Amino acid sequence: MTYQNLLYEAKERLAIVTVNRPKVLNALNGETISELTDVFLKIKQDDDVAVVILTGAGEKAFVAGADIGELAQKNPLTGKEFVLRGQMCLNIIENLGKPVIAAINGFALGGGCEIAMACTMRIAAENAKLGQPEINLGVIPGFGGTQRLPRLVGKGMAMELALTGEMISAEDACRLGLVNKVVPQGEAFSEAEKMAKKILSKSPAITRLILEAINRGTEVGLLEGLNLEANLFGMACSTEDMKEGTRAFLEKRKPDFTGK
Repeated sequence: MTYQNLLYEAKERLAIVTVNRPKVLNALNGETISELTDVFLKIKQDDDVAVVILTGAGEKAFVAGADIGELAQKNPLTGKEFVLRGQMCLNIIENLGKPVIAAINGFALGGGCEIAMACTMRIAAENAKLGQPEINLGVIPGFGGTQRLPRLVGKGMAMELALTGEMISAEDACRLGLVNKVVPQGEAFSEAEKMAKKILSKSPAITRLILEAINRGTEVGLLEGLNLEANLFGMACSTEDMKEGTRAFLEKRKPDFTGK
């Protein structure tokens, strides 16, 4: 797969997607959003890919936000259309059915922070800065920031970050639950790769069920979520991987999962 603003690589069931606009700190424009949508739709259908790492090119930014020159030209109609396209892209990432690990190697601001929040997990370099500074531009977060941020850090902190527009450090983001782990500068990708390999050693079928249980379950009430969990547990018990996993445990060996 060849794109103007992305790099794509796949090997040993791991796909690597890199936003490749380092001269503008990997800022999002309409074309980049379209390419991200396309690549993740193709990954969703690719049975040879089980885990994805999403990162940004260069040493300064994951995605530093929207392309301000393009944003400045939006009117009410084109502005809404733009954010709906972005929301659709991030919904695909969040509900891919495969874990997506964000390797945050630098600035993750505005749309960049929103992309990271749509990922399954986030690994941040210690030099990374995160935030939703849209208020400084006279707009609101539009790619899910007003919805995913409070779900991750709580309503009060989401209000503070969105209303002040301030950036926070990777350490503070980790403390708030916005990122999973902080690593030394330059090591975000390698740490994401280690996590990806751990997940790749598990059952792809059960991984999909866990993703569905958590993503769907956190959007409904507790009783409905528990019912969903029970149904998905029943589905897990119908898989060959469940039989292999329990057999391997009893036989004191490593399981050989096939994803069936």
